[in-house]
Amino acid sequence: MSDTIVNVVAIATFAMTLSALLGPLFHLSPLFPALATLGALGLVTLDQLGWEGKGTTLLLGFWASPADKKRQLHHEAGHFLVAYCLGIPVLDYQLGAWQNFRRGQSGQAGVQFDIKGLDQGWQDLPQRLERWSTVWMAGIAAEQLQYGQAQGGQNDRQQLHQALALAGLPPQQWPLKERWALLQAKNYLQRHALAYEKLMQAMAAGASVATCDQVLQASLGQDPHHLDNP
Repeated sequence: MSDTIVNVVAIATFAMTLSALLGPLFHLSPLFPALATLGALGLVTLDQLGWEGKGTTLLLGFWASPADKKRQLHHEAGHFLVAYCLGIPVLDYQLGAWQNFRRGQSGQAGVQFDIKGLDQGWQDLPQRLERWSTVWMAGIAAEQLQYGQAQGGQNDRQQLHQALALAGLPPQQWPLKERWALLQAKNYLQRHALAYEKLMQAMAAGASVATCDQVLQASLGQDPHHLDNP
């Protein structure tokens, strides 16, 4: 189940509980909260089936607090910085559903990478898997460094686990690989803290990927495809 659907279900449950408690004060029928909740969940279901969840995502994005948007910025900038350091090109990024919608795209906030490096067969697979694992865990690492814990990153973990499974690693080894990648991502973010801050400023202003790359290159003083490659 996606984070968006979980959030909607949680909101609907809270609304039903609140309306049930306040209903007697306003002389509302006991059926009202149940019907309202069923109606809301029905609309969400139709949105998921007919519009790929864009409406729900837009609605949740509209109500996102400044604190939530700031956390999302930290998360996505973490992905962007570590990908830059490891020579994985960033194709695009979005900080929220509304930015996606204006660009004619679907989905939530995120960073899109050039994934051509993942389809090179088995040659140098361990090194490539290490780089990608570190990039996938970079958003969680950024949140943990800033807030002490991460609220997002479920999809990032899922991508990492899928890659580890395809590489033939047994599930009992996944937590160790995940912790290793998380530590590596934190090292990059702490080592390049100033560049990370400047990148967040550029992304918050809606800068293009090319401009963000220039900001990082100016801050780090290195070619974007060779910095810190293992």
